[in-house]
Amino acid sequence: MILKDKVAVVTGASRGIGKAIAATFAREGATVFICGRKQETLDAVAQELGPGIVPVACHVGRNEDIARLVERAGAVDILVNNAATNIAQGSCLGFDDVQFDKMVEVNLKSVYRLVRALAPGMCERGSGSIINIASVAGLKPQPESLLYSMTKAALIMMTRSYALEFGPKGVRANAIAPGLIQTQLSEYFWKDESKRGMFMDRQVIKHLGQPQEIASIALMLASDQASYLTGQTVTVDGGFMLM
Repeated sequence: MILKDKVAVVTGASRGIGKAIAATFAREGATVFICGRKQETLDAVAQELGPGIVPVACHVGRNEDIARLVERAGAVDILVNNAATNIAQGSCLGFDDVQFDKMVEVNLKSVYRLVRALAPGMCERGSGSIINIASVAGLKPQPESLLYSMTKAALIMMTRSYALEFGPKGVRANAIAPGLIQTQLSEYFWKDESKRGMFMDRQVIKHLGQPQEIASIALMLASDQASYLTGQTVTVDGGFMLM
């Protein structure tokens, strides 16, 4: 129960990594506000995960939805910015402005808005943890993924900037950079045998990553066990970046 009496917000928590993080936080004593676009989907997740989960429909690309989520959650101790999209794969020259704007809106601007709304309260109370789910794509460009790599690289720099400013006020900010994790968001890579093989050939740990393996790191970063850790990007990739 290392998160007993803590309040957390986890975006993109209806499935995959976000759902695993929410379940782990609730198991460790936190009240977890989970958000996604569809209330009925979130309600089903809350029923599955049990006590401690509060489902709130929120499209992170909409200011009014974020404002409603923040008002409902109140004083938040832990913010996990997990919501992301990857709507565009292909040649660097093949994307259009609509795709570019959508990727920035969801992957970056939502983080900016949520931190802007919740960090002042954390700083005033003198404690808090912000966890941004980045990607190894933000550390090393992936083929056919210019926009995703670009937004995740920017998210890592945002994390460092938040850590620098909020640290003296007792608030930590860190990022997690997953490698290939078996989620719907990344199925473009792991469902295709040749693309999955590209990752497996370069990993020293030879299994496909699972959401719970990211959730365990998020729990550490959210808790006082990481009280001396800020501004870092924790790479959880089976050793992919070693090669």
